[in-house]
Amino acid sequence: MRIRTVHTVPVLAASAALLLAAAPGQAAPQHQAAPARCAAKALDIHAKAVKGRTTVVRFSVTNSGSRACLVDRAPTITFGELDGAALPTPEGGRGTYRLDAGRTAYGAVRTIGDPSDPEARRSPSVGVSASASQYGRDFSAARLGTGREVRVWEPVTTWWQPTRAKADKAIGLG
Repeated sequence: MRIRTVHTVPVLAASAALLLAAAPGQAAPQHQAAPARCAAKALDIHAKAVKGRTTVVRFSVTNSGSRACLVDRAPTITFGELDGAALPTPEGGRGTYRLDAGRTAYGAVRTIGDPSDPEARRSPSVGVSASASQYGRDFSAARLGTGREVRVWEPVTTWWQPTRAKADKAIGLG
């Protein structure tokens, strides 16, 4: 027991001396806590169909809160009473996306590949949510600019992107 104490004290003293002598930039990095999930009330969501391409809807989410927060990496896009949601492209949409205070993230959804597809379903609205655990916001077909309905078959959505141009590129618009 004495041997252990004798060896431990000099090691502890030497370690303390090194830490105290280290310049501030060389000290061990402090861990910063990750931002919390965004509260639904802190998010402003907007959506509109691409002019001349009613099968593609652009949407955005703005963090109107005073701190950075996290949303799901891929938005949740639903279609009225139809079962299912748009699949993220590329696959693997799990994870989070950091949305700084006052910043906006962009996305797009292709509701159908071929509007004349006989398998197409029709929905009166599109729901956009920044996270699967939140209700988000519903947009009627008329408000989106898609006519009386939104035609849907095998829809795909982008991950959140920092610019509208990157969201357009991810969905194949640019």
